[in-house]
Amino acid sequence: MQLAGSWLIWNAIALTSFLVSWRFAHEAVSRRSVVRRNYDRIEGMSIPHEPTRAAAAFASRDFRRYQLARLLVIIGAEAQAVAVAWQIYAITHQAIDLGYAGLALFLPGILFLLISGHTADRYDRRHIILVCYSLQCLCTGTLFYLSWIGTQHVAALFAVLFLVGTGRSFSGPASSALLPHLVPKGDFVNAVSWGASIFQLANFVGPALGGLLFTLPLLRWLPSPIGKHLAGGSIVYAVTLLTLFVFLFLLASLSVRPGRQEQRAISAETLLAGFRYMWHKKLLLGVTTLDLFAVLLGGAVALLPIFAENILHSGPTGLGILRAAPALGALCISVLMTWRPMSHHAGVRMLFSVAIFGAATVVFGLSRNMALSLAALFIVGAADMVSIIVRSSMLQLATPQAMRGRVSAVNALFIGASNEFGSFESGVTAQWWGAVPAVVIGGVGAIAVTVAWSVMFPALRKVNQLSEHELLGAETEAATSEPHN
Repeated sequence: MQLAGSWLIWNAIALTSFLVSWRFAHEAVSRRSVVRRNYDRIEGMSIPHEPTRAAAAFASRDFRRYQLARLLVIIGAEAQAVAVAWQIYAITHQAIDLGYAGLALFLPGILFLLISGHTADRYDRRHIILVCYSLQCLCTGTLFYLSWIGTQHVAALFAVLFLVGTGRSFSGPASSALLPHLVPKGDFVNAVSWGASIFQLANFVGPALGGLLFTLPLLRWLPSPIGKHLAGGSIVYAVTLLTLFVFLFLLASLSVRPGRQEQRAISAETLLAGFRYMWHKKLLLGVTTLDLFAVLLGGAVALLPIFAENILHSGPTGLGILRAAPALGALCISVLMTWRPMSHHAGVRMLFSVAIFGAATVVFGLSRNMALSLAALFIVGAADMVSIIVRSSMLQLATPQAMRGRVSAVNALFIGASNEFGSFESGVTAQWWGAVPAVVIGGVGAIAVTVAWSVMFPALRKVNQLSEHELLGAETEAATSEPHN
C-alpha cells in the first residue's frame, strides 16, 4: 500500500510538471498564430515576429503529433521493460541473465549498424519507422503469449528481445534523422529540449505504470482462468500493444515526406561514411564516447531488480518506482532547460554533469534506504539529461542533412553500447563481485572517464553555445589542434 501511494505521488508530480509546461507551450503557440494572422492582414508592412522561444517547436503540427506518438509508445516500451526484467529474474534469479537481456537488445545494433544508417539516408524515414514499429507489435504480441502460457524458458524471451533490438537498430537512426524535418532549422534545439522532456516523462511514467500493472490483483476482479493468465506480465504487454497501435496511427498521419537524402547506391564507401565523419570530427567523437564510457561503467538500471528484491525489499512495484526515479530527474532538468536554455559554457556544464552522474551512482550503490536510493537515482537522471541535450544538439547541428542517418546510426551504436551492452557488463560484474560493488566501482569509473576526457578532448571544455556557428567553429579549431592519427 505504501509503494502504491508513492507511485501515485510520483506520477502526480511528473504529470503536474509536464502539464504546466504543456499549458505554456499551448499558450505560446496560440500567441504565435495570432501574431501571424495580424501580420497577414497588414499588407506591404514588414513586421517581424518571433515565436515564443520556449515553445517554438510546437508551432509545427507534425512535431506535436510525433511527440504525442513518442510519449505513448515510450510509456508502453518502458512498462514492457520492467515486466520483462522482472520475469527473467523471477525465473532464474541470476544477475548474469539480466546482462544477457541487455546483450540481446544490443547485438542487432552491431550486426545492422552500417546498413541501418544507410537505410535511414536512402529511404523515406517515416516508412522505415512504420515498418520497425510493426515489428515491435509482433514482438510485444509474442511476449503477451509467452506470459499468458506462463513460460519458464528465458531463451524464448531473449529471442524476442533480439527482434526488439533489430527493430530499434533501424528505427533509431531514422527517428533521429526525421526530427530536423519536423521543425524550422532555428527551432531545432528547442525541439530537442522538448523531445527530451517528453521522452523523460514517458521514461518516468512507463516503469511506474509497468510495476503497478504487474502487481494488479486481477484474480480478485476477473474470472479465474482469465485473471490467472492476464495477471503479471500479460496485462503489461496488452497495454504496450495498445500504445504501439496508436503510435502507428499517429505516425502515418504526419504530412512530412522526407524522401531519400542519399542518392548513391549502397557501397562500402557510403556505409562507412558515418564512421569517417565521426572520426574526423573530434568534438563529436569526444562527446559521444564520453557518454559511451560513462554510462557503460556507471549504469545501474540493469541491476535494479536485484536491488528491489534483495536489498530494498520492495517487489515489482518498487522496481517500477526505482526505474522511474532517473526519468523524473531528467524530466525536471529537460523542462528547466526548455524554459531557460543553456546559453553559455555548455561543454563545461556537460562535463560537470557527467561527474555528478558518477557520484550519484556511487551513493545509490551504497544506499540501503528507499528514500535515499530514489534521491540518488533522481540526481543520476538529472545529470544525465544535461549530457543528452548537449550531445543530441551537437550531433544534428554539426552534421550535414544527407549524412544524418549514418552519423545517427554510429551514435545509436554508442548509445546501445552504453545502455544495453552496459546492462550486460553490469550483469557480468554483479555475477563476479555482487551488485553493490559492481555499481560503486562503475560510478567511480564514470568520474575517472570524465576527468580523462576533459584532458583528451579539450574542445569539449571550449564549447560555449549550442549553435551551428559555434559548433562548426569549435570543430575547425579541434581539427587544427588535435592529431587525426
